Amino acid sequence: MLDCEVKNSWAQFIDFIESRCSSAEFQNWIAPIQLIEATPHEIQLEVPNIFVQEYLLDNFKDVLCNFLPLKGSGEPAIRFSISASQKQENAPVSAPQEKPEKEPSPYELKLNHLYVFDNFIEGPSNQFVKSAAVGVAARPGKSYNPLFIHGGVGLGKTHLLHSIGHYVSEHHKKLRIQAITTEGFINDIVDHLRNKSIDKMKRFYRNLDVLLVDDIQFLQNRLNFEEEFCNTFESLLNQNKQIVITSDKPPAQLKLSERMVARMEWGLVAHMGVPDLETRVAIIKHKSESRGLNIPNQIAFFIAEHIYNNVRQIEGAINRLSAHSRLMSNNLNEEIVEKILSEMFQSSAPNKKISVEEILKSVAAVFEVRISEIKGESRHKEIALARQVAMYLAKEMIDDSLMKIAASFGGKTHSTLLHAWKKITDQVQMNETLRRQVQMVRRNIES
Repeated sequence: MLDCEVKNSWAQFIDFIESRCSSAEFQNWIAPIQLIEATPHEIQLEVPNIFVQEYLLDNFKDVLCNFLPLKGSGEPAIRFSISASQKQENAPVSAPQEKPEKEPSPYELKLNHLYVFDNFIEGPSNQFVKSAAVGVAARPGKSYNPLFIHGGVGLGKTHLLHSIGHYVSEHHKKLRIQAITTEGFINDIVDHLRNKSIDKMKRFYRNLDVLLVDDIQFLQNRLNFEEEFCNTFESLLNQNKQIVITSDKPPAQLKLSERMVARMEWGLVAHMGVPDLETRVAIIKHKSESRGLNIPNQIAFFIAEHIYNNVRQIEGAINRLSAHSRLMSNNLNEEIVEKILSEMFQSSAPNKKISVEEILKSVAAVFEVRISEIKGESRHKEIALARQVAMYLAKEMIDDSLMKIAASFGGKTHSTLLHAWKKITDQVQMNETLRRQVQMVRRNIES
């Protein structure tokens, strides 16, 4: 059964991808995929082999989420089947197609086509790291070697790693390059040990010009694998070959040998921080526009204020909003956004208990006044504004009675607190400077 709307969505996806990749890439990987069944809840695709399935999901999963039905987990609801003709060993077409794919597959360069420098959103938290990555990509082995990028989950480390890979492969075509996860490296060792071909693997890795390794933290507590990686690492460095490594922690905090840590600290260790409010808004605007979704600035700020630790969460939020907008044809407003993203907002919410004193301290620092002045009776414009902001945040962030909260402000009444809350609520909608100041205070409190 082919549901017309889902069938049209698949056709739109094909048109979208065809306009954004080379003709050869489209004919080799996308054109062979056939739509077999489509329902409002799931589609079935027929692929010539498992490599095409993996290619589709590895490179276009985020785009698929915008066109196809989604599972409860947010993943595209796709059921794959292998073409019957490709399963026959004597098939005239499959034999020449699968053979060249199987042979290079262990060492095939696999880069996410969406992870390039051009669509990496730059901000104060990642500006230095991106500059270092661009420098390495422009002059492999001559700028910072090794380059070690560390930061929390979902902040763009893999994006930069693959961006380096894309740039090198396009501008330094003669260089041999490989991008691999640490888990993939470990699996590679295991496979070659099983096949008694470990020397072949060593020759491959130690003859590379650029090695990109993601998530080195998974090498912890695996001494035999660490030793092999360290030997490969040293061999490449001694040849002035470029190495780039990502991790969720800096080298000194990893449970690796002193030898390994020292090698990784030889070059440049760069930290990727959590993006600030303006950068998150830019990310939201960019990713929504790439999906054909128009999110007004006010809604973008609303989302950015509630999701602030993880860029992947922002991507997930955009995917949900895009799917909702496409299926329901509704214009987005704060109420709809909050309803759709309520689970994500809750998961991003801080768990620690916040006190009035913490709020007063943060407000005093941002507005450059004294805590005693905020608690006092002064009607000076700057002090009165700081007092109202503190009361507004106290009502927003503290789950307690209004009388008790108000009493913490030098014995103020709950009606005074409510007046302040309403006034700031109205002003932050119109005053961009005040809005950012309030957001800065909130971030300081929650950090």
